[in-house]
Amino acid sequence: MRLVVAAILGLGVLAGGSAGAQTAPPAIAAPVAPAQPTATIVAEPAALFIAACDQNGDGRTTRAELDACVARSFARIDTANSGTIGYIGYADWALLWLGDRNALPSPFGVDANQDNRITMLELQEEFGRLFARFDLDRDGMVTRAELLTIRSGLRPVDTGKRKRKP
Repeated sequence: MRLVVAAILGLGVLAGGSAGAQTAPPAIAAPVAPAQPTATIVAEPAALFIAACDQNGDGRTTRAELDACVARSFARIDTANSGTIGYIGYADWALLWLGDRNALPSPFGVDANQDNRITMLELQEEFGRLFARFDLDRDGMVTRAELLTIRSGLRPVDTGKRKRKP
């Protein structure tokens, strides 16, 4: 009989202890960081390449520095020393030096004579046109500020928090 009473008392303590125990506080969600604003200042892949061609580290790239840089970068892809690369070779060049195989300038724009081959001279001429476009003050040098593009009229990033109309 004592065993039965002890068992009943034990169950009562357990049941009472559970009922009287405090419940765990609700989990607090970590704060959500606001979405990063959309960039309004960007640099084109070709602009990044031109900036990297600043051989003497003065923060400005001259046309001579650019031509020498294009020649070095072209030689890195033209391993056969044929003086030309095909469109696949150009895609390899763009991946290595511009960051993406599809980065502009396009091989179709670079291949001036449309022979499906790109020469170092064609690549230098294309980057010469880009250099002229970026050289806003026409001083024969391109600064980092000239290589940046200011974008305006950007739409805000959709964070999914706005209520949509049905």
